[in-house]
Amino acid sequence: MRTLPPSSSTDQQLVAQVLGGDTAAFGHIVQRTEGLVAQLVFKMIRHPADRPDIAQEVYLKVFKNLASFKFQAKLSTWVGQVAYNTCLHYLEKKQLVLLDPAEAALDDAVETGRRAPPPLVADPAYDPESTLFSHDLASVLGAAIEDLPPLYRTLISLYHQQELSYEEIAQITSLPDGTVKNYLFRARKLLRQRLLARYQRDDL
Repeated sequence: MRTLPPSSSTDQQLVAQVLGGDTAAFGHIVQRTEGLVAQLVFKMIRHPADRPDIAQEVYLKVFKNLASFKFQAKLSTWVGQVAYNTCLHYLEKKQLVLLDPAEAALDDAVETGRRAPPPLVADPAYDPESTLFSHDLASVLGAAIEDLPPLYRTLISLYHQQELSYEEIAQITSLPDGTVKNYLFRARKLLRQRLLARYQRDDL
């Protein structure tokens, strides 16, 4: 089967080509998804030495299970799901967690004794991105994101860097849409609190 140019091949065509024995077509799948896989692996796995092996394991699983892909989502979303689950298995094997309950409560603890924490819903008037994701704060923000719990920094990466929708993130992580929104809200809030605690408010 002749391989179409990667820019013109649909998900269905690439999958059919790979299943037909065209290994070059699988290379196109890797090219289309390696950015997403890299973000997931880098955000979920702290140890740099383990990341290449995990990324390789992801694509071995994708190749092995490609025939089971039913096109109920985009191919890239399915590959992202394989990557997420592979990283999750690694964390479980190492007895690590994506989000410690104590870490999840840190943002609420800041307000303890002064006022009740805000509800865990997306408030349209609350827009930390306009401040925290500005170009001038890129390096500061990047370092602060890396200090967040793995799940929080993964969700921020998928939403803000990969520009995935809530639905796509939910498919990748197997979390309900509402949970994705709430965790993203918590992640932004915790990120802002930590930045404000570390730097002068006028600097932000």
